[in-house]
Amino acid sequence: AENLDAAARFIREAAQAGATFIMTPENTCHIRHPASEKIKSTRSMDEHIGVPYFSDLARELGITLLIGSMAVKQGDKLMNRSFLFDENGALKTVYDKIHLFDVQLANGETYRESDVFGAGDRAVTARLNDDFTLGLSICYDIRFPHLYRDLAKAGANILCVPAAFTVPTGKAHWETLLRARAIETGSYVLACGQVGEHENGRKTYGHSLIISPWGEVIQSKPEGQGIIIADLDISEVEKARSAIPALKHDREYKIEKVV
Repeated sequence: AENLDAAARFIREAAQAGATFIMTPENTCHIRHPASEKIKSTRSMDEHIGVPYFSDLARELGITLLIGSMAVKQGDKLMNRSFLFDENGALKTVYDKIHLFDVQLANGETYRESDVFGAGDRAVTARLNDDFTLGLSICYDIRFPHLYRDLAKAGANILCVPAAFTVPTGKAHWETLLRARAIETGSYVLACGQVGEHENGRKTYGHSLIISPWGEVIQSKPEGQGIIIADLDISEVEKARSAIPALKHDREYKIEKVV
């Protein structure tokens, strides 16, 4: 409940500043360690307090609201799920994170999302208005460029990347990967990141970004909590995709292995 209220304060601040589409980071509801505590404290969609909470908030403020993700219990696993609410508070669609973060980092940190979470099996686009269509993703998805290419070819021109990147990988790769996805697809990229230290000492990188279809950083939050806001212009998408129409130039090819 404390996390939902904190998110709501920032959502209200963004709405008061004129935002009509607002998104939050991955794990907006809560991050718990060890994994047993995460499982014990997570509810099904029907029982999750975050779903009606953010539905009511979207309706009250008259905004389209993407909750970057909340964990929901489904069978014997959890799902890392994005929730998109329209301005009437209706749940327009959900997206389950496809790519799960199973890795041991050089600093000794180990993450095995697949021990707790099930993987999604569907990519999702959602029309925002006459000009813009969202392409949904979560965190580790950013390392799989074909997903974003497929989303763009399916009509997405805003790619959403809520995340909870660790500090080491964030420093090394976060901005580079996000700018690359924008450049490759000629799309806006909105990347909203958890920031700070969590209960087991894990630190997340933050550095939320809004990136143009040409790969330029329009707005950033280099440290701390808060909001960033920008006006998006559909003509920038059209310019980028006209200048470099790579989405139309796919070709079939074979891989030849020489040994």
